[in-house]
Amino acid sequence: QVKLVESGGGSVQAGGSLRLSCALSGYVFIRGCMGWFRRSAGSEREGVGMIDTHGRIRMDASVEGRFTLSQVRDTLYLDMNSLKPEDSGMYYCGADPDGGWCLDAYVIDHWGKGTYVTVSP
Repeated sequence: QVKLVESGGGSVQAGGSLRLSCALSGYVFIRGCMGWFRRSAGSEREGVGMIDTHGRIRMDASVEGRFTLSQVRDTLYLDMNSLKPEDSGMYYCGADPDGGWCLDAYVIDHWGKGTYVTVSP
């Protein structure tokens, strides 16, 4: 059974940094893709960044240059720098074992429960 567990959320001031982690179990990431998503108050869940099994990384334009996505074995990381209040929200890790594009929430088959990020002005 595929399981994703996020950690690393918390409260920071604007301009600060956080590192989110997503531990994957029950599945060997040898095909498909994984991604980070966030849901802010009153918004839909939106893709932040993704990686596929070829190591290709895509980041949403809203975070490009500030957030970095990486993977080490069974853990997916999201390094967030220069945080802004609008980056606040629940951050989720998602996986699609059969796809190649993980920036759209509707393609995701497996979700973690999320970790909350609050960025104060």
